[in-house]
Amino acid sequence: MDQKTAEILPWFILRSVPGIGNLLFKRLLDRFKLPENALTASYEELVSVNGITDRLARAVIGHKTSDPVKREIELIDAKGCKIITMKDPEYPGLLLQIPDPPPFLYVYGDLGSCSANIAVVGSRNATRYGMFTTKKLSADLAVLKFTIVSGMARGIDTAAHSGALDAGGKTIAVLGSGFEKVYPAENIALFHRIARSGAVITEFPLNAGPEPHHFPVRNRIISGISLGTVIVEAAKKSGSLITARLALEQNREVFAVPGNIHSFKSAGTHSLIKQGAKLVENAQDIVEELSHLIRFHMAKNHISPEDILKHAPRLSPEQLQVVQALGPYPVHIDELIRKLSINPGNLSSILLQLELKGIVVQSPGKMFSIELDKDVK
Repeated sequence: MDQKTAEILPWFILRSVPGIGNLLFKRLLDRFKLPENALTASYEELVSVNGITDRLARAVIGHKTSDPVKREIELIDAKGCKIITMKDPEYPGLLLQIPDPPPFLYVYGDLGSCSANIAVVGSRNATRYGMFTTKKLSADLAVLKFTIVSGMARGIDTAAHSGALDAGGKTIAVLGSGFEKVYPAENIALFHRIARSGAVITEFPLNAGPEPHHFPVRNRIISGISLGTVIVEAAKKSGSLITARLALEQNREVFAVPGNIHSFKSAGTHSLIKQGAKLVENAQDIVEELSHLIRFHMAKNHISPEDILKHAPRLSPEQLQVVQALGPYPVHIDELIRKLSINPGNLSSILLQLELKGIVVQSPGKMFSIELDKDVK
């Protein structure tokens, strides 16, 4: 047995004791500092820990290393992934602050290279608007050196990861299954792409399937490793709203992107806004809300606040003003004239320039909107 395996084994043994979940594991670790100390503790020492009953104490004392645990550890290296424990410097510091952090994480990629994290989650059955908005927001945040966190599900999650990667940024995927059961299967290429510049993580064993009850459990990690969570397109009953609730319980910021008021797919996000979630129109809305936290996290990664403020599209001031007034929903030119107080002739010229750049599209009736990415379905 090599040294790394010897260090990891006690974590697996203690976690495999029936009845020892994440919360009790953390209490045992707080009391005994290392899992091997808990495994060799006396009965009296164990029952002195809040929540450790007579039955659990005896289970810890009598627990032996099982063959499945040994096989799991042997497979980890063979599969090109690793285990980081709560004592590892690479373990996310923010995650340690939640009541029930996973004792250890399976990691594919490099979690330590990721900087300040922002979670972006939403509907699996997303609209074209939701996909475009998510990709744009995630790309802009990635350019500002944020790491985008999501769950690699279909729809909004996939758009969040793709937006960050397309912008040359980093992203973290948190799975609700093991690495041998990547879900959804069509995202296997994305799974490997994420790991090349960021990380895929899970608390579930290698062969754990995507069981329905895994995803609410997974969501606490998405919010737990992030400074804030952005919700895009969530119905009134949605897993994304569970993530938002968990973020609030973890004292993290919650943001919501508004959608079409007539669409049930945005009913959940609008409800969050009514309840006090920060309405998000662009990346700067998030930067402003989290500025006090960003300064701390960016300083740790040698990125100054000025780097954030320098980012802007390569457009003239007048072009940028027009782009900022537009969105994916068409707006009549008269509304733009009223809103921007720009001479009609000058505005028409700017809109034509933006059309030629592929940024703006004109619809019948002098209606203008931002051009959506061609590859978004």
